[in-house]
Amino acid sequence: MTDTTFPTVRLNPKGDARAIRHGFPWVYANEVVMDRRTKGIKAGTIALLEDADRRPLGMVAVNPQSKIICRMLDRDEDAVIDQAWFAAKITRALAHRDRMFDQPFYRLVHAEADGLPGVVIDRFGDTAVVQPNAAYADVNIEALVAALIEVTGVSTVVMNGTGRARTLEGLDERTDVMVGTAPTSAIPVQMNGTTYMADVIGGQKTGLFFDQRPNHAFAASLSKGARVLDVFSHVGGFGLAALAAGAGSVLAVDGSQPALDLAEQGAAAMGVSDKFAVRKGDAFDTLTKLAEEGEVFDVVICDPPAFAPSKKTAEAGLRAYERVARLAAPLVADGGYLGLCSCSHAADLTKFRNASSRGIGRAGRRGQIIYTGFAGPDHPLMPHLAETGYLKSVFFRL
Repeated sequence: MTDTTFPTVRLNPKGDARAIRHGFPWVYANEVVMDRRTKGIKAGTIALLEDADRRPLGMVAVNPQSKIICRMLDRDEDAVIDQAWFAAKITRALAHRDRMFDQPFYRLVHAEADGLPGVVIDRFGDTAVVQPNAAYADVNIEALVAALIEVTGVSTVVMNGTGRARTLEGLDERTDVMVGTAPTSAIPVQMNGTTYMADVIGGQKTGLFFDQRPNHAFAASLSKGARVLDVFSHVGGFGLAALAAGAGSVLAVDGSQPALDLAEQGAAAMGVSDKFAVRKGDAFDTLTKLAEEGEVFDVVICDPPAFAPSKKTAEAGLRAYERVARLAAPLVADGGYLGLCSCSHAADLTKFRNASSRGIGRAGRRGQIIYTGFAGPDHPLMPHLAETGYLKSVFFRL
């Protein structure tokens, strides 16, 4: 080390140094020597990580308040974590997105998979929304934002400091406009031939879910001339994509009126308001009522929130996914399609698919799986970290 001012964190004999050397990005609190000095390190501090034999493993961000006490930042023990370092990471991430997308609407940084642990950046043209979900990113937010502007040229940067991940890090919740002026209206986003309206200040997460892009496109391919039901629709993700592909009609169901208002704005921008209807209400209750009303659709898609965000909630979450399938299946016409999605990393593909199949069976229907989808390529999967592969989308023909 050329700079000896960094504190040192050392793995105990239980710590898996080999996993770190092979690319695993996290060190858990029970894997390090938790002496008084380590416990006293301020959350977000950059430190040198050593194995149990005091051999350097690289530079890490430390947070003694989190179960993930260290996040690997750089295997180079001489790395300096500054604006230039952030800019190099963002430049590499941007090169990947520029190759794939001809318009600047995408997830620019997908946390660990893009080499910026705990950092999510979604881009909406000249506006970027940053989620600093790790303490070091919170501490270094000015350098991160400056690097983001330097590399991308965006004029507005919003910091969305909300959500479960920040709570686990011991961070407070807040939303700030770091640079530029807060948008006074929703931002139109072009994707899959569709116009979505993103509320980057008051909307869910960063305002739009870019991860479903390829699954929206597949659902759209089934939808020409079809009657489509989009449940847990948010701002109309699947439904508006279906209309862009020539769906005959779409009914969007969500519990959030603001989200449905944005969906209607998107339909208006596309000139398809006459084919688009919304229904506010609890999804489970609405599915039940639609069945009682004798409604039938050619394509039904259900994209609920994470019912199983942790291992503790996995079983209850899988029962909820089974219930969604059971209530949705009767609404699908014979020979029609049912798309079911999960963004719960604690419910892996096999468990989610099995729960969905049970629900379909309990509804007295049979189905064949015709498509299995995941997050788009702007949400890369880190092979060492299953959590980065959270999204699953399974389509059945009933």
